[in-house]
Amino acid sequence: MALVKSKDTKPEMAVRRLVFSMGHRYRIHGSGLPSKPDLVFSRKKKAIFVHGCFWHRHEGCRKATTPSSNTEYWLPKFTRTVERDKESLRSLDAMGWKTLVVWECELKDMDALEDKLRAFLND
Repeated sequence: MALVKSKDTKPEMAVRRLVFSMGHRYRIHGSGLPSKPDLVFSRKKKAIFVHGCFWHRHEGCRKATTPSSNTEYWLPKFTRTVERDKESLRSLDAMGWKTLVVWECELKDMDALEDKLRAFLND
């Protein structure tokens, strides 16, 4: 578990490169915000989270599998992660921030992801 990265993951780096190529500038891991979003656009009061489908339990995704062994460890861990994600989004919303969650599996279709990011950042 110590080898699992929480920052600078491949999906996060791919989203960063895409957003940068679209001409947007951002801060990474906003330290003054709840749960430190992956990309922070302070002037626009917008934040983007890049979530792994397995760890953050993307509903309906084939990557969100549950290990068959040691389920008494995994199930509470996954439940707490999902709760923490919801709390973070609510906190940011209460602070007047708009948020977007980009799922790891969405990186398969970069054109659709670019459209989604453009709609979020340019609104």
